[in-house]
Amino acid sequence: MSRWIGVLEVVSEPYQETTPIWAGEVFPCRLKVRPLIALDPEYGVPLFDLRDRLSFFQNMTSPIAWIGQFRGSPKEFKRQDGELIVEALRAAHASPVARPVDPRKLARRPKAWRSAVGAVVIPEPEPEPPTATAAGATAEAASREDSTHTEIQWTLLKLGSDLGLDVWVARNDRGRSFRGQNFSDLPRLRSELPRQFDDAINRTVELIDVLWLSGSAIVAAFEIESTTSIYSGLLRMADLVSMQPNLKIPLFLVAPDDKRHKVFGEVNRPTFARLKPPLHEVCRYLSFGALRERVKSVTPVVRYLKPEFLDEVAESCEVEE
Repeated sequence: MSRWIGVLEVVSEPYQETTPIWAGEVFPCRLKVRPLIALDPEYGVPLFDLRDRLSFFQNMTSPIAWIGQFRGSPKEFKRQDGELIVEALRAAHASPVARPVDPRKLARRPKAWRSAVGAVVIPEPEPEPPTATAAGATAEAASREDSTHTEIQWTLLKLGSDLGLDVWVARNDRGRSFRGQNFSDLPRLRSELPRQFDDAINRTVELIDVLWLSGSAIVAAFEIESTTSIYSGLLRMADLVSMQPNLKIPLFLVAPDDKRHKVFGEVNRPTFARLKPPLHEVCRYLSFGALRERVKSVTPVVRYLKPEFLDEVAESCEVEE
């Protein structure tokens, strides 16, 4: 719903408990809390009402960069942001203002998928930002990033198909097109993925930007990061590695040439470095420029190549000490 609806005070150390509370899943990692403010969603504070005052909305070059603050594990906010949010909630509690909610969104519950590591929730694709609040320059930048993302996605799909491989595009991108070429018209585009993983892993794999397949085997996976945040693809790759530690799929993070330093910095964050295996050991960086140049140079002989030819232009994400 993108609304603030309450404040909880933690009143215990973290602990593990398997006594069922909710139907369906146990969720054993727990904290005891005390409600300080609790609002019905109809009276909640819309997130975007505070966007001009919260630090994580400042200096964004992508309208969806803010989602990194809310996705994944709980994230600590800056104290000034936290105090501002609590102040807004106290004001809403003292003087409630009813704002209609979409009953379909309110009724939706994210599905918990079973995995080897337990129950996990797979994030849905990033929401579209509200156009009414988007500045012209920001919207224009987002449009350029989206166009570049589509171009690189099409390039990888076409390249895989030309190599004689089956290809997969993220299930939420099947309706896209590039320069009049519909993704759905590619002759080797798969409509379904092989069921070689559990439900949670398959759900994650379905959202990866581009896959190359040979029979039931995935021979390469590509996440395209055209935005400044470089988070969504990394989180999907990290989820995949954590849920399937013995994964042997070559993983490529495809990003702009000028984002190389940022890609290496993000991949080598302690959070990802603690995975087994560490993300930097299994993920390679492929720049937009290198991909475009390589595709151009191999076009006459592409049908004779093997997928591994990309290793020549992709870089290891390991940082030497």
